[in-house]
Amino acid sequence: MEELTARRLNRTLLARQHLLARSTQTAHDLIHHLVAVQAQESNAPYISLWTRLEAFEKDDLTALLADRRAVRSSILRGTQHIATDDDYPWLRPTVQPVLDRGRQGAFGRVTAGVDPVELAALARKHLTGQTLTRPALARLLAERWPDVEPLALGWSAQCLLPVVHPPPSGTWGRFGATPFVLAEEWLGRPMAAPDAERLVVRYLAAFGPGSARDVQAWSGLTRLREVLERLPLRRYRTPAGVVLYDLPDAPLADEDAPAPVRLVPEFDNLLLAHADRTRVIADAHRRVVITGAVVRPTFLVDGFVRGMWSMTGAGIVLAPFEAITEAARDALTREAAELLRFAGTEGSVSFTAPGH
Repeated sequence: MEELTARRLNRTLLARQHLLARSTQTAHDLIHHLVAVQAQESNAPYISLWTRLEAFEKDDLTALLADRRAVRSSILRGTQHIATDDDYPWLRPTVQPVLDRGRQGAFGRVTAGVDPVELAALARKHLTGQTLTRPALARLLAERWPDVEPLALGWSAQCLLPVVHPPPSGTWGRFGATPFVLAEEWLGRPMAAPDAERLVVRYLAAFGPGSARDVQAWSGLTRLREVLERLPLRRYRTPAGVVLYDLPDAPLADEDAPAPVRLVPEFDNLLLAHADRTRVIADAHRRVVITGAVVRPTFLVDGFVRGMWSMTGAGIVLAPFEAITEAARDALTREAAELLRFAGTEGSVSFTAPGH
């Protein structure tokens, strides 16, 4: 079994994420390739696509959402993602156990007297033919369960039912109450059967090679080793002896392949798709970037996370963890200036002192 170095895993991940070279494909095709794009913050999926595509403007994603060719919903790990219209109908049922588990953990005690099947059916009835915000749906559900916290009822409905959040919710710069619409009505098609094998294959194409724990960390599902074992996959191992699975014909990148600087938005799956994240970020830096439920925006130098960035009214501030070369600073300055142009924001690019 061939051993793969951390650097080769890094370059292979970046190649499959289109972070070694920007892709010429469409935004719809890239979302399909990535399976789903993190969308907990409205602007983040736009930046995720911008940093991976040669030609991308904000209207490209907004139009996909408006045309119902992409949808925003609770998917991987039970968190907000954008998936294509073709993928959502099988993807959501596949990760439904994650949403069920998350609902039980967060609201099981407060909704102990509520039959989840009845709740889902009543929520479906209220949503049929119309769009309701989460608070509005919660108030309607509270008429049936007046002694239960409405917030728990609204969130439970979001977990139990395939609902999507139609635009302008979740588009660039838009915030506010989250609207719900039945996914079947919005897409004009029924949900499909769960397909864990399809999920695993698609993960490996975009994030592999990966271990069973990696796929589980990315998806939120459990017991995927048995799925990996029954698929005709190639096997590698890490220097620590961890078995990695990959598609038989998926190429591995050269560990010496040049990796340009990249700005990655908050919550990007690049940092969340592996149990062992050292292929892209050192453990010491991970503890700064990922705190609780927050994943901060980062930048890559030579393929690895070397600092964080933020966009303010004055521009973009880059905060390196350690000293970086003048060439890297120049490249980051150019990349950040391009992001400001993309965002339509006036301002300048500045750096903090290393480690601050």
